[in-house]
Amino acid sequence: MKKSVIYMFAASVLLLSSCNDFLEKSPRDTFTNNPAFWSNLNDVTSYSNKFYDNYVGFSQAGGAGWFYFKSLSDDQARGGFEDWTYKTIPNTSTNWSGPFTEIRRIDYMLQGLQGSTLAAQDKNRFIAIGRLNRAWEYYQLVREYGDVEWIDYPILDPEDEKVSGDRDDRDVVMDSVLNDLNYAIANLPSVSDKTAWSKEMALAMKSDICLYEGTYCKYRTQADNGKAADASRAQKFLQESVAASEAIMNSGLFGLSDNYGDIYNSLSLGESKEIIFYRNYEKDIVMHGLCDYTNSSSEQYGITKDAIDAFLFTDGKPLATTSMDKDDKAVKNANGNYSIAKILNNRDKRLSVLLDSIICFKGHGWARLNEQGLPSGSAQMTSSTGYTIRKYDNTSVEAYYRTNTNTNYTDAPLYWYAVILLNEAEAKAELGTITQADLDNTVNLLEKRAGLPNLTLQPAADPANNMNVSNLIWEIRRCRRCELMADNWYRYWDLVRWHQLDKLDSQKYPNINLGANLTNVTDNSSTVNAENYIVATSKTRTFESKYYFYPVPTNEISLNKNIKQNPNWDK
Repeated sequence: MKKSVIYMFAASVLLLSSCNDFLEKSPRDTFTNNPAFWSNLNDVTSYSNKFYDNYVGFSQAGGAGWFYFKSLSDDQARGGFEDWTYKTIPNTSTNWSGPFTEIRRIDYMLQGLQGSTLAAQDKNRFIAIGRLNRAWEYYQLVREYGDVEWIDYPILDPEDEKVSGDRDDRDVVMDSVLNDLNYAIANLPSVSDKTAWSKEMALAMKSDICLYEGTYCKYRTQADNGKAADASRAQKFLQESVAASEAIMNSGLFGLSDNYGDIYNSLSLGESKEIIFYRNYEKDIVMHGLCDYTNSSSEQYGITKDAIDAFLFTDGKPLATTSMDKDDKAVKNANGNYSIAKILNNRDKRLSVLLDSIICFKGHGWARLNEQGLPSGSAQMTSSTGYTIRKYDNTSVEAYYRTNTNTNYTDAPLYWYAVILLNEAEAKAELGTITQADLDNTVNLLEKRAGLPNLTLQPAADPANNMNVSNLIWEIRRCRRCELMADNWYRYWDLVRWHQLDKLDSQKYPNINLGANLTNVTDNSSTVNAENYIVATSKTRTFESKYYFYPVPTNEISLNKNIKQNPNWDK
């Protein structure tokens, strides 16, 4: 057959509708499109490997990734202030167009494979890779925008009805996402390479996505989300999440690392029993900047007082009910630095992995030491809250490769076993089917690693529970928060799916903008409140229900009159 090369349509076609995202030209969208291409194992492998770039990890090319940098939450505060992603409606947005661009590339592959002469097993595997990644892209679109148009073939005709089509109901789209995930699970093999597309990676994605969908549908409201809660749908997806989690747990392929934190600063995650899928970085080849951002002189996005207060004391009790020492004042040590070592010693071990034991704030910078207590090459650090994040840094790496942007090469976890255990416990608790054995096989493995007593089915009430959920669900959510703090953009989307995004209103919840207690600091130049806690910023963030969705870019609505704006953004 005559070779044909795919080019996108001319600029006039690009002005048609929201589907212009499927018609835009990209350097990666010019390729040889004929049966020979899709029948060549190396060509199809190379094409599908580019989907790996859609899993951000620590960062791409030194930019901001999904760990640490996604600081719009109650766990971190920025001196420069982190407001809502959108407060006004943008003309365009890559959050909208980017996933559609990738979906178009996937649909080209899926169409091309229909006429491929590859062996059936290989063809089905590549179709599975395509559908897995289409599920991932639509999941991003749905949680950000709600209703979006489902397109499962490449649009080549500007007169195609999809070009000016309406947005599809988000529930219908997520049903299609589940179908794609199930196909991927059925047709991907188990492999030892944890950077490769595998059945277990697809199961982990399903565990995550179905937990999101199940809880979102349980807690959503007509007023805020445009659809009322749906108990039957919630049950279906929570059960799907449990099934995926248990398939991984029962595989015998994975387990927890001996120490919390090992997976965040490793040079070789492929050997970790906790890892299901990870992003590999290589020295002098593909690198990131996360280590540098968390040990440089630039002010860190500090951990908040609200986050610190979430960590249990070693007696297993929260701040409000523990009988242990609650004093959180930093204490000046022999070197003239202000230490929180006593605080860390009394708390969940995960806190001492997350944070440095010295607080760093204006006028009191501190350079991180290595594991032997010697200078590590770090700069004098400061943090917006005084609390600096250390769990992503590896002080054994030579200073040049830690302290420059885009020279860091520690690997980034993308799916890992601890998350699966958390998903299993939460889904079963929401379903009302959880047993003590379930707790012991999930969150209690994490609590044990954190030096805490076991969680029981009837934990004592915590006066801080402000989410209108049972004591048990509150404690499971606490464990999730502490285990995954600053990780992989989890906290923000957890608040969305629990219908708790109002917890990011800093006027109603001021502790999300506070940091360390500087009562003992005699020469303080940082802004503090009446109780001497650092105030990260004087700016405030006010919640409105419209923030449950990103606004649809105005250009998309202008080009396609069938597209309507998201709830409450037109007010």
